[in-house]
Amino acid sequence: MTVSLARITILISGRGSNMAAVVDATINGRIAGAVTHVISNRPDAAGLEYARRHGIATSVVDHRAFASREAFDAALAEAIDAGEPDLIVLAGFMRILGRAFVERYQGRMLNIHPSLLPAYPGTDTHARALRERATRHGCTVHFVTPEVDGGPIVAQAVVDVLADDDATTLAARVLEQEHRLLPQVVGWFCAGRIALDHGRVTIAAEPPR
Repeated sequence: MTVSLARITILISGRGSNMAAVVDATINGRIAGAVTHVISNRPDAAGLEYARRHGIATSVVDHRAFASREAFDAALAEAIDAGEPDLIVLAGFMRILGRAFVERYQGRMLNIHPSLLPAYPGTDTHARALRERATRHGCTVHFVTPEVDGGPIVAQAVVDVLADDDATTLAARVLEQEHRLLPQVVGWFCAGRIALDHGRVTIAAEPPR
């Protein structure tokens, strides 16, 4: 019997290290899915070359080519829909998406954010954590909703903030956890273990082996 693999589209804006972590997990069989399409809003994003080397289709929807967010969102949705994905993953995608766009993919779009949400939504999360003398920091995978970085949380990974940390060292340790957490959650989704019901996330126990 042929098992149908979930089709995953990943949106990036830069080097795509979280994208690469997901791709590696699909290749190694830790995710019952395949990354079939990578889309960037920046034509110079280094992650595009990584995707091409792995035989993954790529597209560029350059936000600078559009006069409005709505026009960009429409073009991005067209590019996504061409790949017929079961799951869309925002992996370092640095654009705010409009309500209509987000609601189009409700329940099948995940984001990785470098903080323990609801703390430090937005940018410069590591520097902000250090300024506020946080003792714990980390990353969050959540479903995307119209509220920026405000969607239902699926899972988090925690790191301790060390006395000699600066934003660079803290970011590096958080990124290690991002590379672990995002593939794990994508794997849960592709295995049908995650449900989003009226804004609440449930995660089913891992099925018997």
